[in-house]
Amino acid sequence: MTRRARVKRPAVPSARRRADQRIAAIDIGSNSIRQIIADVSPQGSIRVIDEMKASPRLGAGVAETGALSESAMGQALDALGRMAKLATHSGAKRLEVVATSAVREASNAPDFVARAKRVTGLRVRILSGEEEAMLAFRSALAHFEIGTGRAVVMDIGGGSLELALSADGLLERLTSLPFGALRLTEEFLGTTPRQKDVERLRKHIRPDLRKALPIRDWRGATVIGSGGTFTNLAGIYLARRGLEARSPQGTRIPRAELLHILEWLAELTPAERASVPGLSPARADIIVAGLTVVAEVLSRLEASEVQVSAYGIREGILLDAARVRPAIADRGEARARSIREFAERCHYEQPHAEQVQRVALQLFDATAKRLQLTGDDRQILADAALLHDVGYHISYDKHHKHSYHLITHAELLGMSPEEKTMIALIARYHRGSDPKKKHEAFAALDADIQRRISALTALLRIADGLDRGHIGAVAAVKVRWGPRVVRIAAMPRRGGGNLRLELWGAARKSALLGALAGLPVELTGPDGTPFVPPELGGD
Repeated sequence: MTRRARVKRPAVPSARRRADQRIAAIDIGSNSIRQIIADVSPQGSIRVIDEMKASPRLGAGVAETGALSESAMGQALDALGRMAKLATHSGAKRLEVVATSAVREASNAPDFVARAKRVTGLRVRILSGEEEAMLAFRSALAHFEIGTGRAVVMDIGGGSLELALSADGLLERLTSLPFGALRLTEEFLGTTPRQKDVERLRKHIRPDLRKALPIRDWRGATVIGSGGTFTNLAGIYLARRGLEARSPQGTRIPRAELLHILEWLAELTPAERASVPGLSPARADIIVAGLTVVAEVLSRLEASEVQVSAYGIREGILLDAARVRPAIADRGEARARSIREFAERCHYEQPHAEQVQRVALQLFDATAKRLQLTGDDRQILADAALLHDVGYHISYDKHHKHSYHLITHAELLGMSPEEKTMIALIARYHRGSDPKKKHEAFAALDADIQRRISALTALLRIADGLDRGHIGAVAAVKVRWGPRVVRIAAMPRRGGGNLRLELWGAARKSALLGALAGLPVELTGPDGTPFVPPELGGD
C-alpha cells in the first residue's frame, strides 16, 4: 500500500484552554498484551502514569490451526479485565483497545471480540497491518527527528512485521508482512534452532523484503525499530557495554554488533538465553527469530545501524486518541525541547545554567582538538551544562549527586542511553571529586568514554567556577595552550567588575584540566595578570 501525505499537527487550542488528557491504551498483540495509561498534552508530550503487561501468547499456533486457543483467550480476557479496572482506578477518561496480527488472522476473532465486550466491557478494534504501521510511524515521528531524509520505521510483533517508509516526513509506503517473532519461531526454529534453520529462515524472508523495500530509494535510510525484539536487543547491547539504562530509547546499535549478538544467541540453549543480561526470560525463546528479521532488513537497506524506539503502537494510539499530530521537528529540536522541559520541571536557575553553557562551549571550541573531543562531545557538554545544577531541586547538600540521579531517571528525547549516562556523570563530577574507577557507574564504562567524561567535566568545572557569583560577569574566555602552561583569560562584560570572585572560583576547579593536559592551568584577567588564589599567597 502506498500513501503520500504529510503528517503534521493541526491547529489546536492553547494549553491554557485545553488541559492534558488522561488516556489508557491497550495493545493486544500476538505475544503479549500491553497497557499504558498516560497524560497527553495538547503539544503531544506523554507522561506515563502506569503500565501493565501480560503474556498469553494469543498468536501461538494460529499459523497452524487458524484459530485462537481457548487457553490463550481465557488468559487474555483475564488480563483485559485487570487492565480495565486499572484504567478506571487511574482516572482515565478514555480507554482505547486494539488487536493486531493474531486476532486479525484468527477465524474465531469475532468470538474473541464479542467475549471481550461481554466479560470486560471493552470494545476491541482490530487493526489492519497498514494501520499498525501508521501508528508506529506516528509514534516515531513524535520521538525521533525524521523530518528530513529517508527513514524506515519497523515494528516487529509476535505475528507480523510492519514497515513505514518516509521521505522528509512524507509517508511513502505502509507494508505489513507475516514475519513476527513468535510466528517464525514456530514455523522455522522451534526451541533449539540450528544454524541451518536460521539460514533457511533468512532465505524465506528475503524475497518479500526485496518487494517491500526498494533499495534504490531507501539505501542507507535511517532505520528505527520498535517492539520487544528491539528493546531486548538494546538491553543486551547496553549490558555488554556495561551501561545501565532506565529506557532503551534512542540506543544506536551497529549492524556488526547486531550480527555478533544474533550469532551468539543462536548458539545458546533456551535456558542459557534466558540468563543473558538485558534479555527478558519471557522472550528468550523467540528473540533469535526477531533478530534474524532485523538483520535481513538492515542488510537489504545496507544500513550501518538501527535506532531503538521504546515507544510504539500504544503511544501512537494515545496520540491518535488525543487528536494530536506530531509536528515534523527540525534537527535537534526534540532533544533541546526535552532538555529544557526537564530543567524547568526541576526549577533550574536558567540565567546561571545558560551562562555556564556559553562559557563551557567557548572552552570546548578552544581545547577540543587538544583533548581529542568531537562535535558529539560538544552537544553532550552543552546539555550537561544546562542540567548540572538540577539537583538543587532536591537539596543544596550533595546537589551534584542529586543531579546525577535525576538525569539518570529522566525521560530525555533525542539522545542515546550512552549519551544520557555521560551527561549524568559529568553533572555528578562538576563539583566535588574527580571521576574515579571506584564509582561503579563510571568504572563500568569503556576507557574511551571515561576519557571523554573526564575531559568534559574539566571544562564544565572551570565554566561553572567562572560564574561563581551567578551574575554572568564573564563575557568571553580565551585559551592559550603554551609549552609550560595552559592560560585561560577571562574577559568581563560591561559592568562585570574585576572578576576576582570568578577567577577564584575557576582556579579552585582547574586541577582536573591541568592533570589531563599535563600542564598547570593559569587563570588571568583581561590585563593578562595571572590570578593567584589567596590560599596560595595571592591578595
